[in-house]
Amino acid sequence: MPALLPTTFIGTITYLGRVLTKPAILASHPVPEVFAAFSGVDGEVHSGLTRGSCSRVTSQYARGTTIRNVRQFSILGQEELDAIAAKMGLDCLDPGLLGASVVISGIPDFSHVPPSSRLQTEGGATLVVDMENRPCKLPSRGIEDRHPGKGSGFMAAAKGRRGVTAWVEREGLLRLGQTVVLHVPDQPVWANLMLACG
Repeated sequence: MPALLPTTFIGTITYLGRVLTKPAILASHPVPEVFAAFSGVDGEVHSGLTRGSCSRVTSQYARGTTIRNVRQFSILGQEELDAIAAKMGLDCLDPGLLGASVVISGIPDFSHVPPSSRLQTEGGATLVVDMENRPCKLPSRGIEDRHPGKGSGFMAAAKGRRGVTAWVEREGLLRLGQTVVLHVPDQPVWANLMLACG
């Protein structure tokens, strides 16, 4: 019996980007296509089968501990990106300023799709959602440079809208305009979730 169910939510890739260096200002550069390999996108800062642990997992590991890399991609929902821009008083916000790898339109409440969901292209390339990507300060600097007076509002505007991190389950090409089907785990919400979170 399948443990993952295809949904009727079909998105479209509206942006692809590569973060080529790890500067003080996080930024991705737009590209028309990328090859998603098991190690991520070749030459991209977040590629690799392993990575040094970061602030997301400090309750589990000392910072810099070598762990499996489930943060190969930073994926945002176009509708949430538009909502961040509106909350900041901007007409639009360049996803490159947020270090986005992929932006997908058409999947509602994108930042809260269940962990372990799959995003599968019509060509078969498949990304596995690890978890919600929480806002950090790095994009604020680039936003401030581009939109003076607006950078400091990023973290509040992006709360609950920053997208997800993901890793490659099946290799393949990702292209602008490509459709993506959301597959979700066939599993009820854990009855003890609220108790566990205190």
